[in-house]
Parts: sequence; C-alpha cells; structure tokens
Amino acid sequence: MADKLNGRIALVTGASRGIGYFIAKQLAAEGAHVIAVARTVGGLEELDDEIQAAGGTATLVPLDLTDMAAIDQLGGAIHERWGKLDILVANAGVLGVLAPLGHIEAKTFEKTMSINVNATWRMIRTVDPLLRMSDAGRAVYLSSGAAHSTKAYWGLYAASKAAGEAMIRSWANETVNTPLRVNSVNPGATRTAMRALAMPGEDPDTLPRPADVAAKILPLLYPEVTRTGQLFDVPQNRFLSYRVPE
Repeated sequence: MADKLNGRIALVTGASRGIGYFIAKQLAAEGAHVIAVARTVGGLEELDDEIQAAGGTATLVPLDLTDMAAIDQLGGAIHERWGKLDILVANAGVLGVLAPLGHIEAKTFEKTMSINVNATWRMIRTVDPLLRMSDAGRAVYLSSGAAHSTKAYWGLYAASKAAGEAMIRSWANETVNTPLRVNSVNPGATRTAMRALAMPGEDPDTLPRPADVAAKILPLLYPEVTRTGQLFDVPQNRFLSYRVPE
C-alpha cells in the first residue's frame, strides 16, 4: 500500500458503487482513512471488506442524502472524532428522468434537485470549516458533460449538474486565498448503473470502467495540486478553461 495520503481523512459520497466506490478504495490504498457515505449498506460493507483486506481503514456512514439534517450533523461528528477533513469527493447523485421538461412530474424534479443540488450545498456547508483546518484541503465535485451539452430530454439532470458546478466555482473563488483547492470533474461516459439507466441499448463493454476513471480523478486530491475552480475532463485527460470571473 502506498502512503502518498498517509494520515489524511477523506470523505466520499456515493461510495457504495461505481466511481465513488473505486475512488474510496484508491484513497485508502494511498493511506487515507476513508469516511464512506452511501445509502446502500451492503455496498458499504463490501467496500470496507476490500479496504481492510488491502490494509486500509474506513468508517462507514449509511446516509440518505435526502436527509438534510443528517448531512448537517456529519460535519460535527467528523470534527469531534478527527478535528479536520482533508479530502471531499462529492460523487453522489441521481439521474432523475430523461423526458421533455414539460412532462416531468414535480415530485421527480424536486427530488432530483434536492439530491443533486440541495444535498451538495448542505455537504459543502458542513465540511467547509473542516477542510479549511487542513494544511492542504482538496475537494472534487463529480459533474457531467450534460451540464454543458444541454441535450434534449436531459434538462433536469443538466440543470442540476450545472447548478452544482456553479456552486463549486463560487466556493473555489471564496477559498482561493486559503490552502483549499476545489475543482469539478466530468468523468465522461462510464460503465455505471446510472449510465445503463440513461442508455439502456448501449454496449457496456465499449465504456471505460469506473476503476480506470477513478484513477484519473485521484491525482486531483493530492496535496501538491495547485489548480482551483476548474473543470477536469476525464475523456480528454485535461483541464478545460472556464471564463475568467469578473
């Protein structure tokens, strides 16, 4: 096991499967203690078994991101136990539904925005003081190309991810004079359950595996990262430029 992140505390949401699962594993393999957050207990337990088998450590937090009060309490619990947070991977999200905007049910719209936007803001709010306590706090938000392509029928998911990116960019500007570095990531098409739901006729063997995508995101969480407020595009393996803030 490597020790590039030895002694660092990392929080990963949506850690029970997909990209979040493998980022959590890889963080632990680099020496970080992983706080794994997800709704699915079975997936968290499987993750914990694999992390322990490889010599790493994790704390499991079964949490439904619609439970805003629980998100608020998470920061206090982390502070009480560890006194800081070094890494945040805001990975959890839902697709919602692919449909014309005028056909989406209000309850579907509201739940999708609640998880993809409101919960992201609550997570930022609860961990911001903890990340500022780190000597090299790092935060990554898993966005999507949908936030920029705005394809027909993707309006709900696109709007939620665009809102998330906007918050992340503002957060980065608010913390630019601190050691905290905050970036967004477009993972691109990946062999995940969400992708299968969105593209049921697609051959999954043509898509990158979550473990490979996670490995490209991992370096953004290292202490030596200097970029902030930018979008890293995994398919192009490079940062894409936003317009310079006014």
